[in-house]
Parts: sequence; C-alpha cells; structure tokens
Amino acid sequence: MTKQFFQETTVLSVQTRPHSFEMITSELDQWLREIGAYFGQLTILMKHTSASLTIQENADPRVRVDLLSVLDKLAPVDAGYLHNDEGPDDMPAHIKSMLTNTAMTLPVIEGRMDLGIWQGVYVIEHRAQNHNRSIRLLFQGERQ
Repeated sequence: MTKQFFQETTVLSVQTRPHSFEMITSELDQWLREIGAYFGQLTILMKHTSASLTIQENADPRVRVDLLSVLDKLAPVDAGYLHNDEGPDDMPAHIKSMLTNTAMTLPVIEGRMDLGIWQGVYVIEHRAQNHNRSIRLLFQGERQ
C-alpha cells in the first residue's frame, strides 16, 4: 500500500477548570484517526500565556495534585508581582506556563501518538477561573 505525505491542521478547543490538569489524549487520538494520520509527527501549540501543555502520569491522579502544589510553591500568588492587571493569579500563571511547555512535538506511529503506557497529554490551567483554551494541532507525515 502506497503512503501519501500530507499536512493537516485544526484548532482544538478545551474547556478547563481552575488550577487543573485536563487530559486531551483521547481528543488528539480521535483527530489523528479522523484525518487518516499514519506515520509522522504531531505538533501541539497552546495559544495562551497562562495555560500550558505537558506529558505526565495518567494513572495516579495524586501525581497531578502534587505537581499543582509544587507549581504553586514555585510561583506563589502573594509574591508582590508588578503585573497584576488581570488579578493576583495572572503573573503566577505566566511563570508556571514558562516553567512547563507551551508547545510539543510527538511522534505518530501507525496512526497513534507514541506515548508510554503511563503517559497522557494534558492542558494545565494555571488561572483560578474556567477558560476555553485554544490549541493549534498540526500533523505532518503519511496517511494510508
């Protein structure tokens, strides 16, 4: 069977809860199936500066609770930041976003992201409100 190179892009909308990890692995897998992706790479870009992306443990939710706690210690709300126009959680959210990832590229093998058994892809919401986050997806590679 002949493989065909192609590129496909879309924007994934993710509704977040305050200070949370929102798993998006299944949405990414579904999109890869829909476009017929087979072998290549998926690039993911968070289009915001107060939320981020990560690959993390998908089995024990306590890992994500601990990670949020550590991020809060690294960028506390009450540190006296100059940038506070959008509220006291805004600058800490920017710092947390800088410490994590706002973009990543993942290999796609036989139509699926090549993640480890305990890995999931997450949006990390660093703000204290619900948000609708936009994430650019770009697949480049072969389809069946």
